Amino acid sequence: MRHGKKFNHLGRTAAHRNAMLSNMASSLILEKRITTTVAKAKALKKYVEPLLTKSKTDDTNSRRVVFSYLQNKESVSELFNEVAEKIATRPGGYTRILKTGNRLGDNADMCIIELVDYNELMTKDEQAAKSKTRRSRRGGSKKSDEAPKAEAKAPKVEAKAPEAAVEEAQVVEEVKEEVVEETPKAEAAPAEETPDKEEESSEDTEGKKENE
Repeated sequence: MRHGKKFNHLGRTAAHRNAMLSNMASSLILEKRITTTVAKAKALKKYVEPLLTKSKTDDTNSRRVVFSYLQNKESVSELFNEVAEKIATRPGGYTRILKTGNRLGDNADMCIIELVDYNELMTKDEQAAKSKTRRSRRGGSKKSDEAPKAEAKAPKVEAKAPEAAVEEAQVVEEVKEEVVEETPKAEAAPAEETPDKEEESSEDTEGKKENE
């Protein structure tokens, strides 16, 4: 029985489990990110993080200890040459687990386990958050001073509107005056023609009298 034993055997013997975790740790160091189940990722996290801490001291003893776990020269050289420089300033928590859903076949919880310092998107977000500085209350007073200025500028824009309306009204009145001035001329023309007709009629009557 396994009363009080919280260690996850992952359904494997000790030799099989150690070989699997060794291969997964080597793959994680070389590829910087692997996809696996959540149970295996949690076991791998406990297995590989002490090795990453050990790589911060680059000496013969540390290399031999790490090689006894990984059994892979390429992953050991990658760990001590490149990864150790990236994690030099980090006090712990070298890996991150991101859950991706369930697997279709057996509905197992899947995830991605990665080295934190090699995710460029998240490191940029962290740097941006750190670069932000808090604003003092003086900055707030400047904003309060700028607000009345903006309000003072607004009435000027409104004051221009009546002037434009007055100009439009003047233009409309001038157009009306021109129309009024033109219409009497057209009506006055027949009035001027009537005296001519009367003169012509008087001349005709005089001519008829003389003929008689």
